[in-house]
Amino acid sequence: MQVYLVGGAVRDAQLGIPYKERDWCVVGAAPAELEALGYQRVGKDFPVFLHPETKEEYALARTERKTAPGYHGFDFDCSPDVTIEEDLQRRDLTVNAIAQSEGGDLIDPWGGLRDIENRVLRHVSDAFVEDPVRILRVARFAARYDGLGFTIADETMQLMRRMVDNGEVDALVPDRVWKETELSLCGSNNRVFFEVLRECGALRVLFPEVDVLFGIPQPEQWHPEIDTGLHVMMVLEQAESMSNDLEVRFAALTHDLGKGSTPRNLLPSHPGHELRGAGLIRDVASRLPVPRACRDLALLVAEFHTHVHRALELRPKTILSVLEKTDAFRRPDRFEQFLVTCEADARGRAGLENRRYEQAGYFRGAFAAASAVDAGAIAKEVDDKKIPVAIRRARQKAIAEFMATR
Repeated sequence: MQVYLVGGAVRDAQLGIPYKERDWCVVGAAPAELEALGYQRVGKDFPVFLHPETKEEYALARTERKTAPGYHGFDFDCSPDVTIEEDLQRRDLTVNAIAQSEGGDLIDPWGGLRDIENRVLRHVSDAFVEDPVRILRVARFAARYDGLGFTIADETMQLMRRMVDNGEVDALVPDRVWKETELSLCGSNNRVFFEVLRECGALRVLFPEVDVLFGIPQPEQWHPEIDTGLHVMMVLEQAESMSNDLEVRFAALTHDLGKGSTPRNLLPSHPGHELRGAGLIRDVASRLPVPRACRDLALLVAEFHTHVHRALELRPKTILSVLEKTDAFRRPDRFEQFLVTCEADARGRAGLENRRYEQAGYFRGAFAAASAVDAGAIAKEVDDKKIPVAIRRARQKAIAEFMATR
């Protein structure tokens, strides 16, 4: 039995990047042998084991053969005769197809070290086309390592386009689509993930609501970048710089979906895009396992972001209405996420990335003033049926007094 360190730990060590997890590949062993040594089997499709002490994953070396469309259409051979080179051949990218022996020697049969040096993401073999999840993984790696200068090899991009054209992407299960999307949104260079998906054609299959935004014009007066898809990518970039929250980044991605359904005769204006966008967000969340917190924040941002942009023009009654409809008094942390996303939207415009966004501070001040109202004291002074109206009136008055000091 031989044990090799494989995957991301080997790759990131070559890049000088700290890694959090280690994955191991076992050659020359059968499942019973590992179980006899105390390893706990956890793999369903093929044998994966947890080390009895470290709890790190140890997978038997395997080869695979495509038997049906989609992610699950594979047969696996995990016999002790499978070599480390054969196991590495089934992996997605050459940079992920390097192994390290227990003695520290690197096994690199597919040129991964060369591609690391040249900063290239390249598929290992034509077997790449058999697993549509790899399109998502390449897009995620392209985003993750964009800051290091990595690019996708031309032949790999061509394969990805072919997979889209052949309908392989249509067979992706929602869980895998969202998982890779979530990992990307939680990482760096979020916009690169979606731009790569668009370049290979997968965005129109997986996120058609986002894909259709490219080429849709907006008023140049408010959006010097004009193109709605480009604007969304810029907003996503701003959201990434302002918050690590998945909810904020997802809301940034989806805040303007309604602009993709604006009647052509109304362009470049987008009246009513807020509510149309909320409906499209519900469509995305029904198709993919989007967490409720992501969906709910995205719905609030889609419907009310233009209210925040016009904060300095609003009446106290309208500001209070926005606070109530966004549930700010009960969910102040989410309300702050809401304001952060609105600011990312305002800054996600060409030439306006560093412009002050007073509207968010204005809403924060109005919220603080309304929150200072002593609801308990009011409740003691009026009849039960009149309490909600009295509290609302007091909050509106507090907002008006705040506005008068601005």
